[in-house]
Amino acid sequence: MEVITMESQVFKDLTAKINSIAGFVIEHQRKEEAAPADGWVDSYEVCTFLKISSRTLQRLRAQGAVNYSLIRGKTFYRISEISRLLDEHAIRSSKDNLQDLIANHKLYAEQRRNTKTDK
Repeated sequence: MEVITMESQVFKDLTAKINSIAGFVIEHQRKEEAAPADGWVDSYEVCTFLKISSRTLQRLRAQGAVNYSLIRGKTFYRISEISRLLDEHAIRSSKDNLQDLIANHKLYAEQRRNTKTDK
């Protein structure tokens, strides 16, 4: 083991910089949590919480009205994209249903984080 010595002022400067970086990271995380529009949801969640059929969602994909990503055969959508569809009245659903979708997505993400930390 190697022992490193330094002056107290240098140590205080170093801890101040570390605290500054930690504060920046925490602030950045809060901004990401406040903006749920960056999350991804699957087709099942969209259909369930917006109360639309899977065929409606498929038609929107075929028309190019909604952007999506395919990962291992599963279709994912950005929450901001679903919100845009609601704003453009491409989907007959309410903003309350979108809020339910966002809340459910947050719960699911929290459960996934807890599962990963338990392992």
